[in-house]
Amino acid sequence: MSANKDAKVQLVSEIKEKIQSAKSVVFVQFQGLTVAEDTELRREFRKNNVEYKVLKNTLVRRAFNDLGVKDFDADLNGPTSVAFGPDEVGASKIIVEASKKYEKKIVVKSGYIDAKYQDANGVKKYASIPSQNELYSMLAGTLSGFTRGLAVAIKAVADKKAEAQA
Repeated sequence: MSANKDAKVQLVSEIKEKIQSAKSVVFVQFQGLTVAEDTELRREFRKNNVEYKVLKNTLVRRAFNDLGVKDFDADLNGPTSVAFGPDEVGASKIIVEASKKYEKKIVVKSGYIDAKYQDANGVKKYASIPSQNELYSMLAGTLSGFTRGLAVAIKAVADKKAEAQA
């Protein structure tokens, strides 16, 4: 085998590993981003532990085909970048926000979330789901409100009893 072919086989193997270890893989069409915009976007990805790469479509297609997934053949055309997310919603949220911010420069193509093909609308639906940390915050707020209400009610009962005894 030639060195070039060996390098491509190795790269396909690495892409397959990333697909299998990620909980979400989102494909984006990008064109016309300035260096500053691209840097800001990449910073946001790093902050959320999302790996963002520009990869050759043929290599990504081969990796998915090796994994038995043929749904992305039509989506892997033109300039495509790939975001590998550690959770189901993180990469989707960042990309959907970026597509709103950089209108017509970034377009959501599709995704592979929970080992299933998602079209652009499916990726946008996942982006609307609160992240795990947001859900924990909501739960903590609800529980603290409940305990605060319970404490106020107990104090009111204690105050009434104290008034009745006095």
